[in-house]
Amino acid sequence: MKNIFFSLVVIFFLASTSEATVPCGTVDMKAAACVGYATGKEPKPSPACCSGLQQLAGTVKTVDDKKNICRCLKNGVKAFAGVQDKFLSQIPAVCNIKVGFPVSLNTNCEAIH
Repeated sequence: MKNIFFSLVVIFFLASTSEATVPCGTVDMKAAACVGYATGKEPKPSPACCSGLQQLAGTVKTVDDKKNICRCLKNGVKAFAGVQDKFLSQIPAVCNIKVGFPVSLNTNCEAIH
């Protein structure tokens, strides 16, 4: 299952530190709980959304890890109709995740550093 958060969330996790490149399946699984908020169907990100993204952020060790997670999230979000940038961009702040770059459907993953 691909999840929308590749991009919104994808991007927040990228700013952390930890281990080697995370598989897209893991990224999708960690971001899945954020779809309701990203589509505007839920008033705030669920605890599972924030927890999953914080765990994902904890796996980032290199810039390549950030870029990979970003790519996974951007591809995953395509599977969900109705994902809105205005909600995606709020997830890092609401979940207290420091990303270091704007979270958006339009984020250029290759420009992340």
